[in-house]
Amino acid sequence: MEQYLRVGVISSTHGLKGEVKVFPTTDDPERFRKLKKVYLDTGKDYMPLKVTGIKFFKNQVILKFQEFQDINEIEKYRGKDLLIDREQAVPLAENENFIVDLIDMDVYDEEEKRLGTLTDVLQTGANDVYVVETDEGKEILLPAIPSCILDVDVEAAKMIVRIPEGLL
Repeated sequence: MEQYLRVGVISSTHGLKGEVKVFPTTDDPERFRKLKKVYLDTGKDYMPLKVTGIKFFKNQVILKFQEFQDINEIEKYRGKDLLIDREQAVPLAENENFIVDLIDMDVYDEEEKRLGTLTDVLQTGANDVYVVETDEGKEILLPAIPSCILDVDVEAAKMIVRIPEGLL
């Protein structure tokens, strides 16, 4: 399991004093209000940043970090991920998982026949859709609903599914 979870991506700078606009990748952008520390994925390492200011603007979050006082200091990090330590994550409800924990999971049917590897999660609004790539290179799209997703074992990186009739 990944130690760090992405909560947003720096989309642009905001003003001249080092603030950034962040596109949230979390289900609950309000969670930014409680964040005191994030990690910036610089491409080489994870730089810890102290959050000193937060505002909301349209569908984005505007953050101010103690470490940056000027637009020129932060501008080079446009497009970079902001991460939190897994321990800072919002507690999950029963049968919920972080997407990062599902990617690359082996997927099996009810008879324990391997179907392929989960490669993506599409968030459609009604319910998520799991993209499973078969060993032959084909894609199976599975609705992430209880009647279809029977068991998810994050520790073993294994998922058991029931294929809806007519899907294959």
